[in-house]
Amino acid sequence: MNVTLIPGPRTGRVKVPASKSQAHRLMILAALGTSETKILCEGISQDIEATMSCLSALGAEISVCADEGFLVRPISAFGNRAYSNADTGSACASEELRLDIDAPDSCRIQHLFCGESGSTLRFLLPLSGAFMANVVFHMEGRLPERPLAPLDSELMKHGMTIQRENELLYCSGQLMPGDFTLPGNISSQYISGLLMALPLLSSGSRLFITEKIESEGYLTITEDALRLSGIQFKKKENFYEIPGGQRSALPSVCRVEGDYSSAAFFLCAGALSKNGVCVEGLNPHSSQGDRRVIEVLKRFGAEIKEEEDFISVRRKTLKGCVIDASQVPDLIPVLSVVAAVAEGESRIIHAGRLRIKESDRLASTAEMLTTLGADVTEEEEGLRILGKPFLRGGALVDPYRDHRIAMAASVAAMVSERPVVIKDSECVKKSYPNFFRDFEYLEGPEDRKGEMV
Repeated sequence: MNVTLIPGPRTGRVKVPASKSQAHRLMILAALGTSETKILCEGISQDIEATMSCLSALGAEISVCADEGFLVRPISAFGNRAYSNADTGSACASEELRLDIDAPDSCRIQHLFCGESGSTLRFLLPLSGAFMANVVFHMEGRLPERPLAPLDSELMKHGMTIQRENELLYCSGQLMPGDFTLPGNISSQYISGLLMALPLLSSGSRLFITEKIESEGYLTITEDALRLSGIQFKKKENFYEIPGGQRSALPSVCRVEGDYSSAAFFLCAGALSKNGVCVEGLNPHSSQGDRRVIEVLKRFGAEIKEEEDFISVRRKTLKGCVIDASQVPDLIPVLSVVAAVAEGESRIIHAGRLRIKESDRLASTAEMLTTLGADVTEEEEGLRILGKPFLRGGALVDPYRDHRIAMAASVAAMVSERPVVIKDSECVKKSYPNFFRDFEYLEGPEDRKGEMV
């Protein structure tokens, strides 16, 4: 389905959904715990549904509550048998090494449907080895093209068998404790997945990080969730020490805080509106890395007011700036929209990893803005954007089924002269199913709303 958005600024208040990054981690740790946990989570996206589905296939019981959260009962067979690393033979050689108790079940293949969620796949891959489960991960969209190396080779060095066949990933074998080494500049999800899996093993492990860590804020979310669940670990300069034999124990009720990644689209919308936009439901002290959107908008020149229960942003004179994408890759499409109408030149640097997202986000961001009339030059590791007073609009934007490109194009309609049509708008369900509904709640030009066509 296409969406047509009337051009012009918008203003108003909006409450964004819960952080899917935090929800992934809390749900996984709840499934690995000792007692049921209620997770209060306003808004459930396709990525979260993928993690729910996979954990359910592994034996957790997850039910959606009427108050827009879910109840997680831990994987029932987990913990009924002690894990042992004495037998490194076939996947069915010892029931002691299995997630399942009964011999017929212990040999069955479990099918885990990840959809297009990179977090689901990269978090649960090492966990399947900690369980010594025989699993097949089913991948969709661009997920089969997104990297798993060198996480997969590191897991295979420690006892797992991993084989890829097109959109299927076959995994078996017992993950063994020891010393692990991963780069920090490919995906923080590799590190997060191991940090959740290694405490389950029979003895301690060390995880060494090479290269500079990118998207470090996401690791902080993982560390916070581990501490909340009582998992012990020590973090030193470039490595973690993780004792084995641990079980997570989250509080009986956990609340997922508002999502800065989703809020960024409305905060940037505020930066393009003289009357501003107010976003509710955000923790001003959050450790989410995408909270840096506030810092970048200040450098552009937007007026920002932060309170305990809301953040408001209003347009002032916007000036171009340099944006380092290494810690905020998900913000680049919408920050590029702001750059497109800021005075002077803006540069997006250290953005090579955007090419392996749901789309090649450097190419799709550049194409989206160029289609709407912006002055954009695509570089190997970034973008150069020369600001204009407004965009031409009047065009169809193909987001290549990338949710963040579709939402960024909606914000671009605010500074366009003519309507903007967004193709395949349902792709926003990956992270923010109600985005267009919430966007329409804002008062538009002459209070005209976008039209679904």
